[in-house]
Amino acid sequence: MGKVTGFLEIPSKDRGNAPAAERIKHYKEFAVPLNASELSDQGARCMDCGIPFCQNGCPVSNIIPDWNDLVYRGEWKAALEVLHSTNNFPEFTGRICPAPCEASCTLNIIDDPVTIKTIEGAVIDRGWEEGWVIPRPPDHDSGRTVAVIGAGPAGLACAQQLARAGHIVTVFEKNQKPGGLLRYGIPDFKMEKHHIDRRVAQMESEGVTFRTGVAVGQDISIGDITKDFDAVVLSGGSEQGRDLPVLGRELNGIHQAMDFLPQQNRRNSDEDQPGVTDILALGKHVLVIGGGDTGSDCIGTSVRQGAKSVTQLEIMPRPPEAEDKGLTWPDWPLRFRTSTSQNEGAERDWSVATDHFSGVDGRVSALHAFRVDGKLEKIDGSDFELPADLVLLAMGFLHPIHDGMINDLGVAKDGRGNVEADTHSYQTSQDGVFAAGDMRRGQSLVVWAIREGRQCARAVDEFLMGSSNLPR
Repeated sequence: MGKVTGFLEIPSKDRGNAPAAERIKHYKEFAVPLNASELSDQGARCMDCGIPFCQNGCPVSNIIPDWNDLVYRGEWKAALEVLHSTNNFPEFTGRICPAPCEASCTLNIIDDPVTIKTIEGAVIDRGWEEGWVIPRPPDHDSGRTVAVIGAGPAGLACAQQLARAGHIVTVFEKNQKPGGLLRYGIPDFKMEKHHIDRRVAQMESEGVTFRTGVAVGQDISIGDITKDFDAVVLSGGSEQGRDLPVLGRELNGIHQAMDFLPQQNRRNSDEDQPGVTDILALGKHVLVIGGGDTGSDCIGTSVRQGAKSVTQLEIMPRPPEAEDKGLTWPDWPLRFRTSTSQNEGAERDWSVATDHFSGVDGRVSALHAFRVDGKLEKIDGSDFELPADLVLLAMGFLHPIHDGMINDLGVAKDGRGNVEADTHSYQTSQDGVFAAGDMRRGQSLVVWAIREGRQCARAVDEFLMGSSNLPR
């Protein structure tokens, strides 16, 4: 794979970013891509390591060494075909996946992995530019109907695979546009939404029908859907946010992150928001509680809205600067990371727990907190206070929302409140009803959602036809 001595001769180079002072003025993507020659060089660094740990680390099992080698040799169209063989939407993963493949790269043993994510993104972007990405309608019609409920990455991947297998697929989505968290949770500066729009257009050309603005369990009963379709896939995501039940939580100005982030995305796309009260960071001291990706997205959005200050708090201790390779590689390591949003001016603090909020005239004005030790127990005398005009809770998601569709359907749930289904049949406790993505596995990554959608599609195809040629 690649050039035999490439990793010895060619230094690692990744795509860059526009300066923070420039990029915070807009909501557009700001990555600065590598040119074709530079990408060829980076592909050449993929060493003939024998065991492709990168491929094992990738949830969709991308055949990474093959398309790295093809990019090195200038065979871009062939690289795209290999990439699409395992991943329906590499433009999504090439932008927002944390790249566990790079953590698993053999060269990561010396902290110099191949820039896999950058190469992946470049391959699919060139594919769109060259017109290589075209609809792939089925060559036969099975006559079987499938309802996919939820148009996030799991639902989209599942629907596309099933349509290409010849089934009549209808996707139900409660929001006005497909995409799920890709559209309404991920800020535009991380992934602009035209990437979703052109995939939806491709899928429509392949025979998929989208019914948006339809909340199953409210606008249409799940019972009617199970009667009208031969199979049903639940792919609605994990939307029950973890709350913070402390004194003062009821004050105005304290919101879940997913009440805040979708508003800005809808503003960017000129989508109507009737009856919605604006949540804006302009001129405010913003506190983001939660140190993960959602919290980071809140930071970048608050900075662009003109926040006076942004502080991110995390209850867990600060991770180490570098992992112990002997203990962690090739698995995903816990180590200190700084996102592009965190680099745009946020203060960060660790080992902090919230005691209560206080406010003036019913609106939050301060957070009262204390520091915790390694066992998350309070350190005596560590109490402190921070000004807070806007508090965003970004502490993760517990499980899918049970009210409505899930309770009406009566499917079994696992111990965490997710819809119960295994990773072979993907079938729930109700015959002909399947579940995939965050609704089944809990809060996770877009790449895991795509994997589950693809695998679920094969399971549905087997259920309907007795066998399947779809890949797992």
